[in-house]
Amino acid sequence: MATYILRRILQVIPVFLGATLLIYFMVFAMPGDPIAALFGDKQPPPQLLEQIRARYLLDQPFIVQYLNYLGGILRLDFGVGFNGQPVIETLARTFPVTLRLAIMAVALAFVLAIVIGVTSALLKGTIYDHLMLIVALLFVAVPVFVVAFAAQFFLGVQLGWFKPTVGADNDWGGLWLPAIVLAFSIYATMMRLTRASTIETLQQDWVRTAYGKGLSRSRIIPVHVLRNSMIPMVTDTASQFGVLMVGATVTEGIFNVPGVGNQLYTAIIKHETPTVVSFVTIFVVVYVLINLLVDLLYGLLDPRIRYVK
Repeated sequence: MATYILRRILQVIPVFLGATLLIYFMVFAMPGDPIAALFGDKQPPPQLLEQIRARYLLDQPFIVQYLNYLGGILRLDFGVGFNGQPVIETLARTFPVTLRLAIMAVALAFVLAIVIGVTSALLKGTIYDHLMLIVALLFVAVPVFVVAFAAQFFLGVQLGWFKPTVGADNDWGGLWLPAIVLAFSIYATMMRLTRASTIETLQQDWVRTAYGKGLSRSRIIPVHVLRNSMIPMVTDTASQFGVLMVGATVTEGIFNVPGVGNQLYTAIIKHETPTVVSFVTIFVVVYVLINLLVDLLYGLLDPRIRYVK
């Protein structure tokens, strides 16, 4: 097991190098002058523009900029944003907000998917089952920004159940509405997977054997069926993290959440290469680590799964 964990952690290195190189090149190749854009319609002296470009090494070739960035990473220096604040400080300020939002969204989607997915499987073919599938298909078809604007208008503005925008008040209570929107962006896939997995498990011989031995349904479903149906569900939760991060970038912008997604969107607009590359790289590393955690959970959910040398 220790060798397996070490091997998976070492796999992060080529992923990190590939992700940083690709993202850095994409931001480098974007058209426009980010320094001139900082001044808007004003025309600053050319000497001032050259000084700022030299400060951020924007007057250097791509490979020099990228290697300088990598060297900074080794010293835990993620560079400086155009606002003069170190990227690591911006990340430390915004990442806890996004992490809190992601935890709320995943927990909400996970609970809803299990409850509705399992009940739909148990009531397969009924009106309830068909209705839940139609609702899930609607959530898949509607883009997250449409759901976000609709929820903000009806639940936040018209009904007043939630705060329409978050702003500086980013405590757990203030994040409920964007968390609900994010949860529904990943709920549909998780619910349908739970339903399909539960139906497949219910058709296994050992389930019929359990009924034949006289075990009650209240024990068979949660203890045996649900546990064996959780493996594809846990795998999907990890894969949905990437979808969640993309959705967070859009949702945080709409609800004015001071998180990583909102900051990343602003950095992309301003062509802040160190900020964009550092934030995306952190997403990639977190994604790889979550998949590693999921692999380790397999052994707990199904003892038949073992890691061989």
